[in-house]
Amino acid sequence: MVHGRPGLLVVSALAALGLVSGCGSGSGAAQAPGGSETSAAPDGSRTSAAPGTSVSAPGPSPSAPAPGTTTTATASAPQRGASAAAPAGTRCHTSELRASVGRNDPGAGQENFPVVLTNASTRTCTVYGHPGAAFLDASGRQLGADPERSTATRPVRVTLAPGRSAWAGLSFSNPEVSGARAATPVTLLVTPPDEHDPLRVRWTGGAVPVSGNASTVRLTALAAGTGP
Repeated sequence: MVHGRPGLLVVSALAALGLVSGCGSGSGAAQAPGGSETSAAPDGSRTSAAPGTSVSAPGPSPSAPAPGTTTTATASAPQRGASAAAPAGTRCHTSELRASVGRNDPGAGQENFPVVLTNASTRTCTVYGHPGAAFLDASGRQLGADPERSTATRPVRVTLAPGRSAWAGLSFSNPEVSGARAATPVTLLVTPPDEHDPLRVRWTGGAVPVSGNASTVRLTALAAGTGP
């Protein structure tokens, strides 16, 4: 029985070595005391986590979007069907203006009325030059010729903020003084410079000359304000 004891000792030793090698983790992570797990840091060092917790790899940079997320540009795209607003400072259109006739300022046999255009829109626009004008009777027929452009004033570009006005002087000789044939209009058509559509104003200024040597009606260029 003595001869068998050395073999038994060899087998026991081999079994003990097997048990020691089987204690390593297949992932290569070493088990810290108390059951906490140790992970490798990016610089090659190792960190330990408290029991029951795990250590994660560093997250993405704050400037980069997290996986599975998207980023949106701060500038929003134009809405479908939306039209760009007209830029400020462009020509006033008929639809943006309101016309009126101011009080007569007679003198030396002349009748002088300010024809006023007011910006009724919400944007700033400009007018330049002479407006057009025509007198109409109750049936809509024109009375006399179109007023002539007066050269008494030089055309200037007038900028009209919302609610602001420009005026042109409409003048003619009093028919009773000149002896010209006269008629009493019902409506004055006023066409803004460079526009085709007129504005209608009720005429309350009495008779105007429509024929004869002194029948000329004149209009000055537009100036800022509502009258002289």
